Amino acid sequence: MKLSVVILNYNVRYFLELCLKSTYEAIKNLEAEIIVVDNNSEDGSCEMIRQNFPNVILIENKENFGFSKGNNIGVAKSKGEYICILNPDTVVPEDIFESLIDFAKSKTNLGIVGCKLINGRGDFLPESKRNIPFVKAAFKKLLGNSNDYYAIHLDENETGKVDVLVGAFMFMKREVYQDVRGFDEDYFMYGEDIDLSYKVLKAGYDNYYYGLAKVIHFKGESTLRDKLYAKRFYGAMQIFYKKHFKKNVLFSFLVGLGIRVVYLFRKMPVVNIKSIESIKY
Repeated sequence: MKLSVVILNYNVRYFLELCLKSTYEAIKNLEAEIIVVDNNSEDGSCEMIRQNFPNVILIENKENFGFSKGNNIGVAKSKGEYICILNPDTVVPEDIFESLIDFAKSKTNLGIVGCKLINGRGDFLPESKRNIPFVKAAFKKLLGNSNDYYAIHLDENETGKVDVLVGAFMFMKREVYQDVRGFDEDYFMYGEDIDLSYKVLKAGYDNYYYGLAKVIHFKGESTLRDKLYAKRFYGAMQIFYKKHFKKNVLFSFLVGLGIRVVYLFRKMPVVNIKSIESIKY
């Protein structure tokens, strides 16, 4: 089998339905499978899949295992030479996987490939391509300067090597994912994509941003705007720094304080989920 698309779902039925419709169109010329791992949703997501998408391989977890473990469960079930980790709140173009497979064949030592993400208004999402959040970049980002955090050496429509890609869309060979042992399950939510990207780089592979492929990502629509979000994001960043950077007590304190302050008080977009049912790519 050439491709396995792994979609982790949690209570975003309407987004998931759109995502599956677009994904089916995108794999129609490939030997491919779609695997949905559901983290104990209560919104009828699984019933919708069984009724409308009977060919989807559905894994129904009896509890919410989080992003890392949920995706690892899906990949363990997969059979494709390539895998794509795909958020349920995305819409993909019909030629994306064929284009990425052709691109992958043209590269040696390929790690993760990401693409151009846009939001529901058509605006480019700069987190599509990022740098490793070293000390300088982390502090400047917290202070509002993102030049060192995002990979601005590439235009949004260009293609080239980058360090970090976003977990909403990650395309790679399954053997690469297995080589670095997938997502680190110490992370429940947030930070897993940074960690995986960094592990792939440290293993000697090259990560690429592919600006010719465009995916809609309804960013943040399923994220809670409360203290739980701040706590999880703060926790994820602390895990990353402890795992990958030399311990520095002052730096850890300042980063932790900054993350909590910024993400506790920032405003996040809220969109009526049902309003997207009529949106077409």
